[in-house]
Amino acid sequence: MNLIEHFIDGKITKGSSKKKSKVFNPATGEQTGEVNLASKADIDLAVEKAKKAFENWSIKPPAQRARVIFKFKELIEKHADEITKLIVSEHGKVYEDAKGSLTRGLEVVEFACGIPHLLKGEFTENVGTDVDSWSIRQPLGVCAGITPFNFPAMVPMWMFPMAIACGNTFVLKPSEKDPSCSIKLAELFKEAGLPDGVFNVVNGDKEAVDALLTNKDVVAISFVGSTPIAKYIYENAAKNEKRVQH
Repeated sequence: MNLIEHFIDGKITKGSSKKKSKVFNPATGEQTGEVNLASKADIDLAVEKAKKAFENWSIKPPAQRARVIFKFKELIEKHADEITKLIVSEHGKVYEDAKGSLTRGLEVVEFACGIPHLLKGEFTENVGTDVDSWSIRQPLGVCAGITPFNFPAMVPMWMFPMAIACGNTFVLKPSEKDPSCSIKLAELFKEAGLPDGVFNVVNGDKEAVDALLTNKDVVAISFVGSTPIAKYIYENAAKNEKRVQH
């Protein structure tokens, strides 16, 4: 039976927790695998690696980061059939629907390829007497994403490509119901030349979510899901002085 693990610091990682969750093919009801669920220690490790990777990734020129994004886009297109079949097998979408959702996510990657232009600042001379105005865009640090089961490729790809293109590092907590797609995307991003630790995938349940919400080194969190969970994440992340979007 297939065992799905985490992707931390550029490699598949078992994690320290003994908790597991079953993964099913919804079309047949057959159990196809198990996924390891992260402990707080696993989340903390992923964040630690992301924080370390931020030191070098954040100072790379946007044009250099864009080259990695371009290669990632190319690899997604090359492996589109494989990724689509992962969505079909764990979520239950028909093939064309699954492929369409991947295409929507790929559009965000394509947008992120233009990051050198998107990160341009502004300068205005003499906005007041002896006063000039200027603005720059800077990366925040370690960002996190918490995503639902219904779009295992598209929704994560709304989040991490842009965050990483902007110079941040990222920890993704996908749904434990269909985790394989996120692991595959992480492997492709590494193949594209992304440095270890910049993108990490940690599978888990509420314990993993709470660990992300309280970790002091996570500076921003994105969430897509139900309204009650969105409120929970917003309230608890805000209490811990994190930026939140949902």
